[in-house]
Amino acid sequence: MNGPADRRPIVVGLDPAPGRRMVLAWAADEAARRRLPLRLVHAEGVPTRGYGREVPPSWEEWNETLHKAGRQVLEEAADFVAARHPRLEVEVLLAEGGPVWVLREQSRDAAAVVLGSRHLKRRQEAFGTRSVALPVMARTRCPVVVVPEPEHVTQEPAYFVVGVDGSEHSAAAVDVAFEEAALRGAELRALLVREPGPFPVHEEYEPHQEWRRLLSETVAGRRARFPEVDLRHEVVLGHPVEVLTEASAHALGLVVGTRGRGGFTGMLLGSVSQGVLHHAVCPVIAVPAPG
Repeated sequence: MNGPADRRPIVVGLDPAPGRRMVLAWAADEAARRRLPLRLVHAEGVPTRGYGREVPPSWEEWNETLHKAGRQVLEEAADFVAARHPRLEVEVLLAEGGPVWVLREQSRDAAAVVLGSRHLKRRQEAFGTRSVALPVMARTRCPVVVVPEPEHVTQEPAYFVVGVDGSEHSAAAVDVAFEEAALRGAELRALLVREPGPFPVHEEYEPHQEWRRLLSETVAGRRARFPEVDLRHEVVLGHPVEVLTEASAHALGLVVGTRGRGGFTGMLLGSVSQGVLHHAVCPVIAVPAPG
């Protein structure tokens, strides 16, 4: 993400369902905390104009109905944000097009894209039209935050969890995790998760030490930049999704890279990123590699 010197907005994709305000509250608080503009985006679906032919009157009526409903969604969201943060700079965008395409385009000049999650079943999340989180995360240009409904219970002292594996995406995730922890006065728990190997425990000592060295080197430079952050780091044996999900159960957020060392060439989104999105009950921040 970024700070006030870089004025890229926090973009939030609006859910038209009434009462779903956790994602909007998270995005507004984040924009206020970072002193950045907040851009409210509502995507209407497939546009009905611009095809070089006359649009049937029924389509025009349907399109106007969508416009009216979209404007109402944006107005209600803007009122909610104004009541929560009266001085926050707010932009509104009513966009024609599929939500995935619209939000991918918005990610080009955004500090972060914030989305809601309804904890759909795996097949619905991956293939259904009701969710946009996975396809947006797969090709994002900026961090994507997925905020669950309803709000989960955090604990004191407040903390963030970040998954580390030595990849470029993981290093970018660590940067964002330190920023978030510093902004909120929270602890940071950096975990490098190793799946158990085929060798006896006494033969795992050297590989384990190598992973500890990798973890220490990954967090070392960031620790110097954010001395106020209380950092705890650990190498843990287990399945990455299970360990990270359990460790973040009462966290302010879980930060992961969009891809990791285990990804295959051409894979759009890492298996760990997908897994924690399905199972984590706290906000998940997925961070792409720079560039």
